[in-house]
Amino acid sequence: MLDKPDLPDARLIASLADAYGLRAAQLAFLPLGADVNTAVYRVEAADSRAYFLKLRRGAFDDLSVALPAFLATRGLVAVIAPLPTLDRQFASRLDPFTLALYPFVDGVDGYQAELSEAQWITLGDTLKRLHAVRLPPAIRRALPREDYSPRYRQRVQAFLGRAPGTHFDDPLAVELVALLLAQAASINRLLAAAHALARLLPDVAPALVLCHADLHNGNVLLSRAGALHVVDWDTALLAPQEHDLMFVGSGLLGSAGHETQEAAWFYQGYGPAEINPAAVAYYRCERIVQDIDAFIQEILGKSGPGQDRQQSLRYLISQFQPGNVVEIALRSYAAIA
Repeated sequence: MLDKPDLPDARLIASLADAYGLRAAQLAFLPLGADVNTAVYRVEAADSRAYFLKLRRGAFDDLSVALPAFLATRGLVAVIAPLPTLDRQFASRLDPFTLALYPFVDGVDGYQAELSEAQWITLGDTLKRLHAVRLPPAIRRALPREDYSPRYRQRVQAFLGRAPGTHFDDPLAVELVALLLAQAASINRLLAAAHALARLLPDVAPALVLCHADLHNGNVLLSRAGALHVVDWDTALLAPQEHDLMFVGSGLLGSAGHETQEAAWFYQGYGPAEINPAAVAYYRCERIVQDIDAFIQEILGKSGPGQDRQQSLRYLISQFQPGNVVEIALRSYAAIA
């Protein structure tokens, strides 16, 4: 969220005291991320210790905090565990938000700095450990499972069908529609590829492992001391390993022009892997379709020049640029078609 939520700092400070016993001396809103339902703050306590506060608006899945808390106990040092409340929960409620508190890591994300060779190897090792972890039955039952649902493809297809005859007054909405219609041929190829592969892959019946499922540059945090952390577990699910492995070399993770070297470093840490290229192609195409759907909802669901809406449009425009994620995804599909 790039626009600070309409929530007085005094309410947040009081909530932190009630839920965590934390005496907050200062709050600083951090305009980070593309998720318009998530706001984050840096909290400085009266004793000068710093914390990272995450606010989630709307529906909240306890797994998003219970899972990293569990993983941190299983030797995944790259996972930052949430801090418990006074009543030993990992989140607290402050309508219309749910709050989760973490230690503050001073660093930058993968958009702001390139991962080093050692950090790529650490990331590969972290993913291998994640995919091999044995989950408690309660967490495993609660996790969603890959179902290859067509819902995002159907919504994007429906929007493309009605957009030419729909009038919009909002300038950002007009620009969005013009972009999507100009890129309709590429979008339809993505939709067709994802649809065809979604019909094929369930018959392959691969093993389902715990996947982070959103391993882009913004969710890789590099501390000033060089440590690597994987953050934001809101979309974790049980899926084929390719759901995570598709990010390596996809344009979503790492730096352009270095994909081959970065993949080599990653697999030093991950180890030998039997990868289904059809699954990789599916997840790359489907991911872009989901992004398009999310940006449509964000830009058309609101009005005005808010930073979140403007950023959503910039993200979407960049995806269609030469050599970026759309081109990479379609190339992945062409290689197996």
